[in-house]
Amino acid sequence: MNRNEFIIATAIILFTAFILGWLVSWLVLRLSRVTPTQMDELDDMAQKLHEADEERHRAIRVLELREAQLIEELGRTKNELLLAKGNIKESQAEIEELREYIDRQLGRKS
Repeated sequence: MNRNEFIIATAIILFTAFILGWLVSWLVLRLSRVTPTQMDELDDMAQKLHEADEERHRAIRVLELREAQLIEELGRTKNELLLAKGNIKESQAEIEELREYIDRQLGRKS
């Protein structure tokens, strides 16, 4: 194989590789092309996804608001419970004082 034959063989191989690459590229482009109906479906899916995302954000806001209300109500309930416990302790102390008073009064009469 002389120099000219080598150059021609290399040129033919490179040209064939170029043609094959172009054909494969065209075929991939042709097969992966999005049709207008597919674009409409994608647009619908994108719109539904956007609406679902907005609905999720609204639900999160509602849950956060409800959580804040419940936390506030829990705080009020805890305060009421502490107040009730204090009142019960005061009542118990007063009951104990009255018992002692009654015992003293009954003890004197006996």
